[in-house]
Formats: sequence, C-alpha cells, structure tokens
Amino acid sequence: MIPKISTILIVNDVETMVKELVSTLPIHDIRIIQNEEDGKNDFLIIHSKQAIKEAYIAVNKTKYILLCGDTFRTEAQNSLLKVLEEPPLNIIFILITTSKNTILPTILSRMPHKYLKTKVEIKKCELDFSNLDLGTIYTFLKKQQRISKNDFKELVESMLYKIQEDKIKLSSTQLESFSKAMNLCELNSKPINVLTILLLNLSN
Repeated sequence: MIPKISTILIVNDVETMVKELVSTLPIHDIRIIQNEEDGKNDFLIIHSKQAIKEAYIAVNKTKYILLCGDTFRTEAQNSLLKVLEEPPLNIIFILITTSKNTILPTILSRMPHKYLKTKVEIKKCELDFSNLDLGTIYTFLKKQQRISKNDFKELVESMLYKIQEDKIKLSSTQLESFSKAMNLCELNSKPINVLTILLLNLSN
C-alpha cells in the first residue's frame, strides 16, 4: 500500500502506520519527520522546515518523506503548501494523521487522502470510580507516567464508558472536567499532568 503520489493517510495510530511503511520500503528511501518529544505528537513549524529542507536534497530515485502527527499546527501546514503543491523531482510526501479535521482545506484540496481508520474496541478501564481514593489514584498514575496524547484520549474514552457502564452519576463540575481535560491535552499540556487533575476532580 505504498502511494505513487503525495497522499494523506488518516489512521488509527500514527506510529503503527509508520512501522508498516518502513517495513515495506528500503530504509534509505524514507525520511520520517515527527515530534520526538515525549508525550507529544503534534507537527510544528520546526518540522515543516525540516521537511522542506529534506525535499530539496536532490535524489536519483523516489524518496518518501513521512510527515507525522496526531495534530498539525496551522502555521506548519501553511509553510508546506508550496512544496506539497509542486514537490521536487522524485519526492513523495506521505502525511500521516489520526484526524482529517486537523488538516487545512487548502492541503486537502492539493493531496488525495485515504481513510484507513478502523473501529477500535474501547479498552476496559481498571479504575473503580465508586471507590476512588488518593492511594488508588497514586498507584494508577505511576503506571501512566509516560502516557502519550493519543493514549490519554483513549483512556478518557474508556473512563467515560466505565462510568456509564457502572451507572455512576457525576456532578456537572465533574462532567465538565472531562471536557477541560481534552482541551488542555489539545493545547499540548503534558498528558500525565492533565490526567492527575482529572482524577483528583473525580475523587472529590
């Protein structure tokens, strides 16, 4: 499933798709541009500059440049517009993300996209929300120290599912804390810090 032209891939998990592509192409034909900071998977202006620089290194055969991120900053996308519209000879860009909504219409109009997401079964949450004390929260947080933004979103989904399944009634403030947590995560707050605040709110 190697694209013949520059393409956007909308997938369940960015890292899984990168590994799949890497396994099917010679490693020297691929350049991977992504945020390597722990817990963060957003594509920034610094990454777009790396991609442009890489694109203009002349090659004799096809080179695939993978642009990876759960979210793509607007300024990063704007800086890529020209090179995506008219890529240098032998350059194919593969933009990999988990959400079509993060991609600007101007880029969507320039590149075909493939929706490869499949329905994912919600993971079972191990927390007992009817008996959530500080000791339980502390033990749980220790296991989640390196949680990524994507894993955080999945965890929040499983928490809400468990709360609904166990028929636990939350106050309006507690319900609102879920929305705030997701917003903070999108604004690139550290997922473990957001999770800590969320769980403390739920324990009150």
